[in-house]
Amino acid sequence: MKLTMPRFDQAPVLVVGDVMLDRYWHGAASRISPEAPVPVVKVEHREDRPGGAANVALNIAALGAAATLVGVTGADDEADSLARSLASAGVTVHFQRIEGQPTIVKLRVLSRHQQLLRMDFEQPFSVDAQALASEVENRLEGIKVLVLSDYGKGALRNHQVLIQAARARGIPVLADPKGRDFSIYRGASLITPNLGEFEAIVGNCADEGELVAKGARMMAELDLGGLLVTRGEHGMTLLRPGQPALHLPARAREVFDVTGAGDTVISTLAAALAAGEELPQAVALANLAAGIVVGKLGTAAISAPELRRAVQREEGSERGVLGLEQLLLAVDDARAHGEKIVFTNGCFDILHAGHVTYLEQARALGDRLIVAVNDDASVSRLKGPGRPINAVERRMAVLAGLGAVDWVVCFGEDTPESLIELIKPDVLVKGGDYAIDQVVGAPIVEAYGGEVRVLGLVEDSSTTAIVEKIRQK
Repeated sequence: MKLTMPRFDQAPVLVVGDVMLDRYWHGAASRISPEAPVPVVKVEHREDRPGGAANVALNIAALGAAATLVGVTGADDEADSLARSLASAGVTVHFQRIEGQPTIVKLRVLSRHQQLLRMDFEQPFSVDAQALASEVENRLEGIKVLVLSDYGKGALRNHQVLIQAARARGIPVLADPKGRDFSIYRGASLITPNLGEFEAIVGNCADEGELVAKGARMMAELDLGGLLVTRGEHGMTLLRPGQPALHLPARAREVFDVTGAGDTVISTLAAALAAGEELPQAVALANLAAGIVVGKLGTAAISAPELRRAVQREEGSERGVLGLEQLLLAVDDARAHGEKIVFTNGCFDILHAGHVTYLEQARALGDRLIVAVNDDASVSRLKGPGRPINAVERRMAVLAGLGAVDWVVCFGEDTPESLIELIKPDVLVKGGDYAIDQVVGAPIVEAYGGEVRVLGLVEDSSTTAIVEKIRQK
């Protein structure tokens, strides 16, 4: 399955559900209390993060999508803290604030990145369900996906009203379910229970075959468009009516903290679907995102650059020969990580010591080196009959094997100007006896403030000389 980075900036998503504040107290625990056999933590740092449905909205915004959040809070400082942090991340917030009831807070005490204690401050909300539904319906215009982030805390009491309102407008509904009654999600486009939540409804699943069979029955009974069961270290399984099951392995390299992993899955799914991805590709992206988030401490959001880099690893585009689309994705990611892009070009028909030295010098001018290679037809036009000696695929493969070279791309024009305009390298490099104003593409690079450098070549080392020497012998 081929993965690409979606255009999240064209993906408006509305999230409705249980809003919480995740509070973290960090400190050293160097002794045991004399009052009881428990560690004493000296609190040195306090941190508040959006949790629950707020974390889903935050994750969507972190990917670059437009996120709107509708939820229920108290009329207190905790709600103000949530609203501020979400607004600063670009989330549009609409809270139903209820006087006399506290915003849900989950307090975690940690020492040396280990959670020692969690305390929950909550009570059931007296939600005005009709007002909440009206708020949601008023926000559906222009929305591509509706997410129901259900933690069973009372914000969602009219699931069917919300689902039918979205369906009437052709808007897919994704639901992260809770409880033992999944009938409240009837008609949803996709629900995303974890394995424990799924088995609490259908009973134990001895193997994948039984999971698929029970999932098919659930989809038929509840008129679901799909079912995604997240299975921890066993990855996730996507089921769709009339389609073969899609089993995806877990992507985590190291599991540090599973807090918020379900939020990451549904937020990435929603943003990808809103951006126009097909469901299997959206699920694969969500699987990659989940593999990133479980390597972080506490409730965390996955940024677009992090996901983009994971997509590159998946598609094998961290280094080597790339197509233009892959290259532009790789360059965007490198820039997002503050890396300096160096660009050079040539025929590189027979690679020799002069080329190697020149490319090493070029790479030293930045963090990433792109080598653009003339295709066979353009080499023939530039060098004459009998050239190239080596086909472009072989020339690119040899270049990609050099430690100094990050990415190799092919171009068919006589000059790389169109590539330079697309990539906008920070440094344009050419080897040889040129003045800077003779370097092809130099005016383009200088116009946007880039740098142009000319590097000398190793003497008595050229492809033309090598070819002539072979001919003479």
